[in-house]
Amino acid sequence: MLPNDPILLLSVVNTKLRDEYESLEELCAALDVEESTLRSKLAALDYFYDPMHNQFK
Repeated sequence: MLPNDPILLLSVVNTKLRDEYESLEELCAALDVEESTLRSKLAALDYFYDPMHNQFK
């Protein structure tokens, strides 16, 4: 389960992308999370997924 707090969410997601998953799609599938919802929550903080670096920046 991912945290609801956007700042904590950013930290957890980027850590998981760095350590466990090779793409955002893989992370979302493994955690049963809607990619669009995750992107929206982090876009509210002005963070967007960068596939080249596999992280939200």
